[in-house]
Amino acid sequence: MSKSSSKRGLFDQQEADHLLEALPLAARMRPQSLDEFIGQQHFLGEGRLLNRMLKSDRFMSLIFSGPPGTGKTSLAELIARHTKRQFVTLNAASSGVKELREVLEIARQRLATAGEKTVLFVDELHHFNRTQQDVLLPDVEAGSVSLVGATTANPFFSLVSPLISRSQVFEFKTLTPDDIKQLLQRALTDEKRGLGGHNVSATNEAIDFLAEICDGDARRALTALEIGVLSLSDSSQSLDLAVAQESIQKKAVRYGDDDHYDAASALIKSMRGSDPHAATYWLARMLEAGEDARFLARRIVIAAAEDVGNADPQALVVAIAAANATEFVGMPECRIPLTQAVTYLALAPKSNAAIRAIDSALNDVRTKAVLPVPVHLQDAHYPGAKQLGHGKGYDYAHDYPEGWVEQDYLGVDRKYYEPADRGFEAELKRRLDDLESRRTN
Repeated sequence: MSKSSSKRGLFDQQEADHLLEALPLAARMRPQSLDEFIGQQHFLGEGRLLNRMLKSDRFMSLIFSGPPGTGKTSLAELIARHTKRQFVTLNAASSGVKELREVLEIARQRLATAGEKTVLFVDELHHFNRTQQDVLLPDVEAGSVSLVGATTANPFFSLVSPLISRSQVFEFKTLTPDDIKQLLQRALTDEKRGLGGHNVSATNEAIDFLAEICDGDARRALTALEIGVLSLSDSSQSLDLAVAQESIQKKAVRYGDDDHYDAASALIKSMRGSDPHAATYWLARMLEAGEDARFLARRIVIAAAEDVGNADPQALVVAIAAANATEFVGMPECRIPLTQAVTYLALAPKSNAAIRAIDSALNDVRTKAVLPVPVHLQDAHYPGAKQLGHGKGYDYAHDYPEGWVEQDYLGVDRKYYEPADRGFEAELKRRLDDLESRRTN
């Protein structure tokens, strides 16, 4: 080897080292092999679907959906490396049809001339509109590229059906605290890619804190660790809990479209299931994430009528009061009446008899012949009504000693409201049973 080539090789290595050092810790610590990859064992573990697909080198298109920092990009790179394919990446948020067509054309030429396959990784795939997604279809179908799309949105809502039908969808889960701890310890000891050269240790309390506060986001945990270690003035210092707490910003609650619907569903189901602790937590999560308090108030009002109903009529009064208070005082104070309403509803006796009654009646209105208003119930207050016989035979209930008289108010024998035997509705059931028995006698 000549001196010039030897010198060039030295410079190349130094340049590579400088570039690696300039990368954030989270980027430097990306796994270099599938064995290093942590998490997602529900589809990547031994014998699982993606594991089998990679071993057989048989896959056409993969969609990775899940929250940030769970390894979607890292796994895409590892797949390309493992299958010995070219790895090309695009960000859907900043790329248009022109860039996409150019990448696909190069991939086709590479396959035709060199027989080399390409993994096309499209980050934030949900940002591609329908036209851009349709551009991918012919090459995915023909196998010119193996698409790996990453998205934090629900792919079944954000991606076109033809692309979904040609892809295998894998849902990434947030990493567990134990997964995060393993990554943090690896970063602390790795001298080449990590922070091992700083000779800094970390207390168990600091590691536990970062593993919990990051919400399963490896990137966030590693970034906080890097800030903590580099901020220490003395390498003999240990990264303790106080330093760890100072190294991470206020926790940002992950809250996308799916989270909005899922958390709202959890809140309603917790109140319905009579768990005030869970209901309070879901309320807190939504408020902390910036959810519109008026949306929450509306859902609470609906739950009061739908899930509590006449088992405790006071529940709707409390819910309406909380909704009015929300409009009147706003956040953050309205969190208090909202919590009052949520806990009241959770502990109230439950009945869905009201919604069952109206939905049953609506079904009859929509699917059966519309019932005419019985003549004796028709309006008799306008001129000429009596000549038509309207109101004839109507018995005014207040004219009778008990304020009740047996009378037909529907024209057919149908039952819609069936009270539950709980709470105040048990009293209503007793009253209804009494009236029914009097009508039949």
